[in-house]
Amino acid sequence: MKIALASPPFPTSIADGLAVTEKLVKDAAQRGAAIICFPETFIPGYPLADVEVPKASPDELQAALNNVCQIAADNHIAVIMPMDWYDNGKFLNVAQVISAEGKVLGYQTKNQLDPSEDAVWTPGTERKLFEVGGLRFGITICHEGFRYPESVRWAAREGAQVVFHPHLTGSDIKGKQISQWCHSSSPYYEKAMMMRALENTIYFASVGYTMKYQESTSSIIAPDGVCAAYQPYGEAGVIVADIDTEKATGYLAKRFKPELYD
Repeated sequence: MKIALASPPFPTSIADGLAVTEKLVKDAAQRGAAIICFPETFIPGYPLADVEVPKASPDELQAALNNVCQIAADNHIAVIMPMDWYDNGKFLNVAQVISAEGKVLGYQTKNQLDPSEDAVWTPGTERKLFEVGGLRFGITICHEGFRYPESVRWAAREGAQVVFHPHLTGSDIKGKQISQWCHSSSPYYEKAMMMRALENTIYFASVGYTMKYQESTSSIIAPDGVCAAYQPYGEAGVIVADIDTEKATGYLAKRFKPELYD
């Protein structure tokens, strides 16, 4: 099965984000991908310290989601769209899962917020497993996938063959430009991606924005910890990789003995 990761530039508005979504989804579908994932809160855009992102209303977010559903249906491809969301009076950071028919299958909340996000979103409380076209997968969002490996292990133990990891690292304003994947002098993020795959014997698909000063890039890591594909730094676009789900056994995750840590 082919999966795709979208590495767009930071959106200037919801309308801009939707236009980019349509372009990248079409690209992935034409290249045979069954599913495509976008970066963290791509709609309306992650609230970076150096970028002011207006808080969208419930109606604006629902309209955007409806638009993405139509894009998915038009291109016959499943879409994971990370976005802000309102539910029962709570403002959440979620990843919506949309089928190739344009139906919302549910969403995964970001449950472990970065400390800097405590004043922005309410943390979620549940983890979910999804299935699209026979592919079983979980989702862990940015900080929780980088610093809380339990979020990935849970999905692997529940039968996930891949865990998608929408995130944001870096800035368009300041920082260091890196050019070599997983270089020893680069931030730890890409090393963490390798470990999430290797320690669970599943695929780990980490997807971020294209920025001038990225600290990591969109990457698909195989169950043996080898990078199967990554997006060149500073280049917006889509990576598509054919994954062998038979290799995603969850072997090491299933050997975990939780009773030893009670």
